[in-house]
Amino acid sequence: MSVNKEVKRITTHILQEMKQHGEKISMLTAYDFSMATILDDAGLDVLLVGDSASNVMAGHETTLPITLDQMIYHAASVVRGAARAFVVVDLPFGSYQGNSKEALNSAIRIMKESGAHGVKLEGGTEVVDSIQRIITAGIPVMGHLGLTPQSIYKFGTYTVRAKGEAEADKLKSDALALQEAGCFGIVLEKIPAKLGAAVSKSLHIPTIGIGAGPDCDGQVLVVNDMIGLTKGFKPRFLRQYLNLYDGIKDAAQAYIRDVKGNDFPNEKEQY
Repeated sequence: MSVNKEVKRITTHILQEMKQHGEKISMLTAYDFSMATILDDAGLDVLLVGDSASNVMAGHETTLPITLDQMIYHAASVVRGAARAFVVVDLPFGSYQGNSKEALNSAIRIMKESGAHGVKLEGGTEVVDSIQRIITAGIPVMGHLGLTPQSIYKFGTYTVRAKGEAEADKLKSDALALQEAGCFGIVLEKIPAKLGAAVSKSLHIPTIGIGAGPDCDGQVLVVNDMIGLTKGFKPRFLRQYLNLYDGIKDAAQAYIRDVKGNDFPNEKEQY
């Protein structure tokens, strides 16, 4: 039986129960009201207002430029469209690193101004102080380990993380530290499947994988990639379920033809 079938709103408690019952958690990103409404209606468990909005909505090369104000704008739009899904919002780069008081203020702004249900931030032991401070204020926090896109200039590449023993060991201890700090779940990005399985087994909180193998407690993808709105981005971990790029382009070209040929609007399409 599905744990979440009858619930009116997914909560951190429900997500915990899903892990305990072995029911996988479905998560996709969302950045606007229309998409959030569709995904919520489809039955997604979690909607992530990702700082990937910096890439797919604003056209930036990295996630670094997006601001806290912009994240709140996207989050508020998604919350208005999500009647049932749990909405978690990324704390953007520069809004929490190295200063737990600033991290708390950023998280409070997101919760108060968007109506979201939790926040997500990247990093291990180095952000534990911020996580504890945010949780003390009653705000649910999701962690993020492995490939952490906000650190892209440190890594220098978007390649798979934690293939070496030392980095894998650090990731395992970071995951336990995040759990100990009070995180309700952790995103594991672009790590070997065996490591994803080991970390998921070692924790009592759910893990959400993106390129981290099938043994995580749930999966997340960027919705624009999953439905084929983005062009040319096809990493190994992505399964594309639609090709909206070509579909929308074809529709736009048909519209251009009809306008140019004076076929639109026709007699039925006027007053």
